[in-house]
Amino acid sequence: MVWNVFPRDLMAELERLQRDYSHPLEQSASIRGSGHSRFPALDVGGTPETVEIFAFAPGLDPAAIELTLDRGVLTLSGERAGELPAEDARTAVHIGERFAGRFRRVVNLPEDADPDSVSASYRDGVLHIRVARRAASRPRRINVQ
Repeated sequence: MVWNVFPRDLMAELERLQRDYSHPLEQSASIRGSGHSRFPALDVGGTPETVEIFAFAPGLDPAAIELTLDRGVLTLSGERAGELPAEDARTAVHIGERFAGRFRRVVNLPEDADPDSVSASYRDGVLHIRVARRAASRPRRINVQ
């Protein structure tokens, strides 16, 4: 019988560490997300009227998601319970890639985001956050006479 001294595949763990540590060095957009981990994965974009944020977080209870907006900073936090049994003398986890534990993601919103016009919905494992842009900051046509 062969015993694996590492609780996970060593190469997979090294690749995960490399991804986690190289992430802060990547180019970031003007609307950027940050946090300790990269869970949940985020897509941030928008239209002339809204800023759209999608957080891919399957397996979360929507009531356990905390979403706050303070001075243009949107914070998404919560906790995702583990599904695997606890390791002891009788059980072993051979591969555990699914994130479990507390998480926190931060998104700096653009200056024209309206903090009084935010909506959020959770469906099929995707949290959709929509922040309206202030009407005064939207492009408008000016007639020349």
